[in-house]
Amino acid sequence: MKKYILIIGACGQIGTELTYALRDTYGSENVIASDIREGNEDLMGSGPFEILDATDYDALEEIIAYYQINEVYLMAAMLSATAEKFPMRAWNLNMNSLFNVLNLGKEKKVEKIFWPSSIAVFGLNTPKSDTPQSTIMEPSTVYGISKQSGERWCEYYHHKFGVDVRSVRYPGLISWKTMPGGGTTDYAVEIYHKALSEKKYSCFLKADTSLPMMFMDDAIRATLQIMYADAEKVRIRSSYNLAAMSFTPIEIAESIKKHIPDFEISFMPDFRQAIADSWPSSIDDSSAQKDWKWESEFDLEKTTEVMLKNLGV
Repeated sequence: MKKYILIIGACGQIGTELTYALRDTYGSENVIASDIREGNEDLMGSGPFEILDATDYDALEEIIAYYQINEVYLMAAMLSATAEKFPMRAWNLNMNSLFNVLNLGKEKKVEKIFWPSSIAVFGLNTPKSDTPQSTIMEPSTVYGISKQSGERWCEYYHHKFGVDVRSVRYPGLISWKTMPGGGTTDYAVEIYHKALSEKKYSCFLKADTSLPMMFMDDAIRATLQIMYADAEKVRIRSSYNLAAMSFTPIEIAESIKKHIPDFEISFMPDFRQAIADSWPSSIDDSSAQKDWKWESEFDLEKTTEVMLKNLGV
């Protein structure tokens, strides 16, 4: 049977690159991108696109029926920093969009679902170093609360109704192709742009704040890898820990200075520091490595080299 894929939230940081990757694999005409707004010219011109409000069940059901969709990637979400400013809007988007997709899976209108979780599910009482797959969570942000709740609902729908839903907990993501969308780890993208344009950057986190990070190519590869995996190998139906590297703002600045020696960084922590303090400094992703053979490819030095090369050095 032919595969038809719907990406919800295709104009976001991850959704944009995921759309291109899936179209390269399955053909442009078989991958339908959707978002509540139009995307960039390249995305819009690379294949079918639909304006879609992910919280509108009837509109979503209609698109799935029209295109005979088999798989859904639900990438629409309000991220950590933005969600703190608009908590009810964030909860409505993050939760109702998930329920809509899970219910379509329950009704056998889609066969397979990807939904991303995040390191935001963890909290102040979580072990910060090598955070285990199963541990204390207690998230303290709207975004984290919605992601932890989503994990529980994904597992429930899988065990209760047989919905084939798969998930990973993304760390902070770094990309030269797309700008971030209001997250606490956004500094790790902004810093490269400022290094090139101004040779200085004022960071909104403290110098020694270590957070789990990942280059976007690894994130896309992990997303596709878990979706390609045989169902019996995906043992965890809440969400898998996913890791690549951890670093501090000072460490990323030092890696940039190897290429731009006169680059300077300063620090003015804001409300995002409290969010970062509640998150792990490193992640144990051994379950993903064991179950579906996950392995990252990018460390900090390779990430910096690729970022600066593609952004202009």
